[in-house]
Amino acid sequence: MKKWWITLGVLILIVGGGLIGAGSYFYHVAIARGDKAFVTQSTTLSKRSPVYREKYWYAHVKKQTWHITSKDQLKLVAWYVPKAGSNKTVVLAHGFAGNKSLMGAWAGMYHELGYNVLVPDARAAGASQGQAVGYGWLERQDDLQWAKTVVQRTKTTQIVMSGISMGAAGMTMASGDPQLPQIKAYVVDSPFTSAKAIISYQAGQLYHLPAFPLVDVTSGITKLRAGYTFGEADAVAQIRKNHLPIMIISGTKDTFVPTKMGQTLYRNAHQPKELWLVKGAAHTTAITHGYQTYKQHVRAFLAQYVN
Repeated sequence: MKKWWITLGVLILIVGGGLIGAGSYFYHVAIARGDKAFVTQSTTLSKRSPVYREKYWYAHVKKQTWHITSKDQLKLVAWYVPKAGSNKTVVLAHGFAGNKSLMGAWAGMYHELGYNVLVPDARAAGASQGQAVGYGWLERQDDLQWAKTVVQRTKTTQIVMSGISMGAAGMTMASGDPQLPQIKAYVVDSPFTSAKAIISYQAGQLYHLPAFPLVDVTSGITKLRAGYTFGEADAVAQIRKNHLPIMIISGTKDTFVPTKMGQTLYRNAHQPKELWLVKGAAHTTAITHGYQTYKQHVRAFLAQYVN
C-alpha cells in the first residue's frame, strides 16, 4: 500500500510539474512581452487602394508624442494628430501584438471624418512600458486615462472610443466602467468576448490542445505575474454595464476571433447598439474589404451621437 501511495505521489508531481511548465510556456507565448510570430500584422495593398493612401498619410503626417503614467506606474506613449478646428477626438486602440504605427487605415479614416486622432501604444507594446499583455482588462483603464488626458490637453468636448481585435475587446471592457461625460460612443472592430474564451479557442486552433486544464493553469500564473485572471477580462460582463452607444463590427470569415463572439457581445448589450457583419471579411480586414463602405457605416452610426 505504501509503495502505491509513493507511486501516486510521483505521478502527481510529474503531471503537476508538466502542467506548470506548460502553463509557463504559454504565459510566455500569450502574455509576456515579446514577438508574437503567430500573428500576421500586414496585408499587401495596391497603391491605388484608399487604405494604402490612408497608411501613407499616417506614416508621413506630423504627430505629437504624448506620455502618461498608468495607475500601476508604467510610462505609456501615444501619437496625437490634430484636426484643425475640430472639437471631437477618437482614442484608437491597436490589437494583440500590434502597436500605434500599424493603425494608419483607421487613423486616416477618422481624421477624414473630422476627428483629432490619439493612437496609444498599449502597455507591453511599442514604446510603452510593461511586461505583460492585459487582454483588454488592464488596457481598459489605460484607455480611459488617455481619454481623460485628451480632455485635459485639448478643447475636445466629444470623444469616440474605438479599437480593433484586443483593442476592441479592451474598449468594450472600458465601456462598463464609469465614463467621462465627453465620451459619446464606442466603435469596436473584431472584439472577443473574454480572455478565457479567446485563449481557449486559440489553444485549440493553433496547438490542437483542450482548454482544460492548461488555460486555467496559465490563468493562475498570469494572476501571480500580471495581477489578473483570464476570467476577470470579461467583455460580456462589462458590456452589460455599459450605457453608451456601441457599434460592433465582425467579419463573417474571421477565424482568429470567431464571428459569434461579436454576436454574443451584441446580444448582451442593452444600450443603443449596432452589429455590422461584413460578409467575406477576415479578422480586422473589414476596412480593407471595402473601405468606402466601412467609412460610411462608421460615419452613419456616429452621426447619431456625435455632432
